[in-house]
Amino acid sequence: MTVGVRFRTPLLRYFRFQGEPPPLEAYVVVRSQRGLEVGKVRTPPAGKREEGEVVRLATKEDLDKAARLRARAEEVLFYLRARLKEEGVAAKALGCDFTLDGGHLTVHYAAEERVNLRRFSRELGERYRARVEFLAEGPREEAQYLGTLGACGMESCCSTWLQGFAQVSIKLARDQQLPLSPEKISGPCGRLLCCLTYEHPVYQELLKGLPRVNARVCTKAGLCGKVQKVHPLKGTVELYLEDGKTLEVPKEDLA
Repeated sequence: MTVGVRFRTPLLRYFRFQGEPPPLEAYVVVRSQRGLEVGKVRTPPAGKREEGEVVRLATKEDLDKAARLRARAEEVLFYLRARLKEEGVAAKALGCDFTLDGGHLTVHYAAEERVNLRRFSRELGERYRARVEFLAEGPREEAQYLGTLGACGMESCCSTWLQGFAQVSIKLARDQQLPLSPEKISGPCGRLLCCLTYEHPVYQELLKGLPRVNARVCTKAGLCGKVQKVHPLKGTVELYLEDGKTLEVPKEDLA
């Protein structure tokens, strides 16, 4: 069994444990491929794919050391951003993380095109005496690291509480009768809005019993036509009748 552990961003990574599961909201020391890291337990035991193991509950010494390393990582981030700008490299440094022993530095970055960062890896390794790993992130992860405002006016879900990215498809927007303009259904990351998934199960239930767009149906009164639009919240459909008129019909009145 595993527990979900949060680190810099809300996105969870999962670690196996021995014996009793660590308490929710407890800080733990975990061992990953990078080394020892400190994170917070955010889920009860689950069967997710593991990335390592929980070593122990974090001590005050662990937490104090992790805080010092976070401050050091911020120093690295500001330094690297300045160096990238100075060298004219088209890459954006998003965040830096040290392992608990300070011996491994992970740099998260975003770039629209492939970039060669080897010289910066050597430079940072010599300056901070650590093994350096550059990890490329996608548009959603970039928004998560930097923090953005959504169309709702609130901070983006991915940078505050969303613990994983769900599959989002254009079908979700169609089912919710949303305009299919990219500007209307895309987030600041340029990808389809994660929040399209929130209400979709309700729309799936409401769409049951309603005909599809372009289906030919008849009413109990004997009027027939093609479905132009479906209104799942109202439980009605718009019919284009044979005489050229449009009629909105509740699903209870369909034959």
